[in-house]
Amino acid sequence: MTQIGHDSLKTATELQVGSRRYHYFSLDKIADQGWGDIRQLPFSLKVLLENLLRFEDGESVTVEDVQALVRWPEQRTSDREIAYRPARVLMQDFTGVPGIVDLAAMRDAIVAAGGNPDRINPLTPVDLVIDHSVMVDRFGNPQAFTENVEIEFQRNRERYEFLRWGQKAFDNFRVVPPGTGICHQVNLEYLAKGVWSSEDNEQRLWAYPDTLVGTDSHTTMINGLGVLGWGVGGIEAEAAMLGQPVSMLIPEVIGFRLEGKLRDGVTATDLVLTVTEMLRKKGVVGKFVEFFGDGLADLSLADRATIGNMAPEYGATCGFFPIDHRTTEYLKLSGRDDDTIALVEAYCKAQGLWRESGQPDPVFTDTLTLDLADVVPSLAGPKRPQDRVPLTGVRAAFLDVLSKELGPQSNEEAKLESEGGGHTAIGSEPSGAMPVEIDGEQHLLRHGDVVIAAITSCTNTSNPSVMLAAGLLARNAVARGLRRKAWVKTSLAPGSKVVTDYLSKAGLQDDLDQLGFNLVGYGCTTCIGNSGPLPPSIDKAIAQGDLIVASVLSGNRNFEGRVHQSVKTNWLASPPLVVAYALAGTVRIDFDTEPLGQDAQGHDVFLRDLWPSSADIQKALLSVSGDMFRKQYASVFEGDDMWRSLPVGDAQTYDWRADSTYIQHPPYFEGLTAAVPPVQPVKSARILALLGDSITTDHISPAGAIKADSPAGHYLQGHGVEPIDFNSYGSRRGNHEVMMRGTFANIRIRNEMVPDVEGGFTRHVPEGEVLPIYGAAMRYRSDGVPTVVIAGKEYGTGSSRDWAAKGTVLLGVRAVIAESFERIHRSNLIGMGVLPLQFPAGTTRHTLGLDGTEEVDIPTLDNSISAGQSIEVIFRKGDQAQSVAMLCRLDTATEEEYYRHGGILHYVLRKMM
Repeated sequence: MTQIGHDSLKTATELQVGSRRYHYFSLDKIADQGWGDIRQLPFSLKVLLENLLRFEDGESVTVEDVQALVRWPEQRTSDREIAYRPARVLMQDFTGVPGIVDLAAMRDAIVAAGGNPDRINPLTPVDLVIDHSVMVDRFGNPQAFTENVEIEFQRNRERYEFLRWGQKAFDNFRVVPPGTGICHQVNLEYLAKGVWSSEDNEQRLWAYPDTLVGTDSHTTMINGLGVLGWGVGGIEAEAAMLGQPVSMLIPEVIGFRLEGKLRDGVTATDLVLTVTEMLRKKGVVGKFVEFFGDGLADLSLADRATIGNMAPEYGATCGFFPIDHRTTEYLKLSGRDDDTIALVEAYCKAQGLWRESGQPDPVFTDTLTLDLADVVPSLAGPKRPQDRVPLTGVRAAFLDVLSKELGPQSNEEAKLESEGGGHTAIGSEPSGAMPVEIDGEQHLLRHGDVVIAAITSCTNTSNPSVMLAAGLLARNAVARGLRRKAWVKTSLAPGSKVVTDYLSKAGLQDDLDQLGFNLVGYGCTTCIGNSGPLPPSIDKAIAQGDLIVASVLSGNRNFEGRVHQSVKTNWLASPPLVVAYALAGTVRIDFDTEPLGQDAQGHDVFLRDLWPSSADIQKALLSVSGDMFRKQYASVFEGDDMWRSLPVGDAQTYDWRADSTYIQHPPYFEGLTAAVPPVQPVKSARILALLGDSITTDHISPAGAIKADSPAGHYLQGHGVEPIDFNSYGSRRGNHEVMMRGTFANIRIRNEMVPDVEGGFTRHVPEGEVLPIYGAAMRYRSDGVPTVVIAGKEYGTGSSRDWAAKGTVLLGVRAVIAESFERIHRSNLIGMGVLPLQFPAGTTRHTLGLDGTEEVDIPTLDNSISAGQSIEVIFRKGDQAQSVAMLCRLDTATEEEYYRHGGILHYVLRKMM
């Protein structure tokens, strides 16, 4: 049911589309107020303006809020806080399961307070897509998909039973079963509408922009469809589900002008890596990015979605493309009905939300320009998605990594070059090579070898042009007699079943199969650490030789320790380049001068010989049809026999199982009182970790495989779970006992308190004993000692993982003090009641000489805390004390309120109590 505000500005009007009459809030009518020319507003801000008009109620949204947004072009920035209400919420299962666990726990809390559990229901429509649980256990054979799905259900049965219960117990909540696709691709191809419509209490039909927040940072992919959406933490998403607005400042908007056309042989992946590099250098954290210019006319919707997808990698809140004829072309191609398409065009044209060539450009805070003809084939790596490397420079980039890792005195790179870079049967063993037997044959595994080549992730598998290019390259390679190298683990994990349909119709799946790119599942696999195990002989050789090997994947994340714990360098690439590197078997190849192999006649075959032309790709694109989308999404919520056979009860509250290692009742609401307890100062806190720059949520939040010799591994084994059945951290996000043990436990994190140790360890003070961070935190908690975390720049960059904040608070951390914060994680910390504080400019842990042995006081912390306040922090060491005025990174009045309550869910629950 649509909620409508007061319409104090009298902007409500009507629109006839076909046989239907819609009501809507007219942006044109706001011009009658004389506050400014709304035609100057970026399209993305027009969407926010409509949202304010629709919900203007004199309290959460005021006329002054609307006026501030209309006048934005005067300063091209604003410090005005607004309340934004998205039309819907999107979840994936890794972040969605703990969200539904929290809702179930809130129902228990309501019952304990004598209330009705039905009060806890999503008020905003929620779609949860189960896409993050499939792992690449089986690969390179026709049975891989079936076997991986069976293993997935065996591992995740408890989680899936819980979600089946939630699907039935909660209103306004839909679940897309496993084996269907990746949430962002399902969103792009099916869930999103471009323009939403629903009835109000008087049964009037209202039209408004399709907007959303999602519990995955790559929710921004939908920006390519002209739908405003971005990633938030699960905590914020839960509040949005429960009717709370997203509190935000009216953002700055960076305009990104695209001109010209991509050259033949250059892919959308190359383009997005270039855009990511440019915007990271520009600095767009917390800002909107909006694309404009003549180059948009020839940029396909799928290419736009590819660029929108990687907004988290370039740091922006969103990467928005206005709706135009490309949008409606895609809506038709993807099988949307005629009424939806007609509404999108009519509404957007009536609202000034339709982009036309030749329109005056909007006003932006700042702009960048890229000539598409300047984009060259590229990868990104070896550790960050913004570190673009031209294809011609990958070999040198890897050798530079090798030199830094092994030391220049080893001259390892010179040895590798003198050996010629080729792979031969076992004979003499050059330095840095390990013998390995694969399928009865002997090989040498060396530095730089590609051990994982994965066509995976929402970024590229949603784009038919690059997927078909990969298939065409595979066809050309097979025709020349080439095969993947034996040590490469290959996989194909599309984001929807439509990909399989068009690859099969184009006759390309068989060629991919012959190179080992068999279907392994429909879901997010390698990109999130679900790459599965390497063959034991490969893993053993890497460990014994301390080899620096590589993965090449068509994903959006390549942070260290993420793809696979044995793989130290990871490279993002287009799907056809993933195939090329599987054929080469190494990143030490120069594709211009070195062949991928030889054909049956002994002739060298180079990458240029196999690369498909634009004409070939365009011809293959004719295999994509709307019928494929309509067929695959006709029963999208039903699932297969395994899903439908899961038992589901009728209880309004969940029957928690004490012996479950997947789903446990979280402790957040224990002892919750209706009265808000006062905020307490921090006294004699210890530093739990002293961290550097670019600490990602991958470093903080448990992700990937669970090691047997880790606090989480010990817990699971203590509960009768064998290491082979550990599954991943992501699959166990519904169990706080596992997750808090894995917080700050990433194998690549470096705590400056233990400079000689890599991984999640710290020094317990004052004893000085080196312990896992979890163990030290529990000892501090048992002794009643609060803790803080100290860090450098860009703390919390990466995926929108609420467990990075939940785990932090469960370890007893009261405050995180950093030089700067990534947007989503800062918000999540506040959502869990952890205070983010920022060093003043010029002050760091280094300038203060901190070594982690200090005691920390925040003496003035109390209920008067306010956004942007200067807060005194005292670092004491022996008789010495240093006082620093830190910036309080509660950025809005709403965040102040959430923090005083101990978190956003506590705030919502108290309102309901």
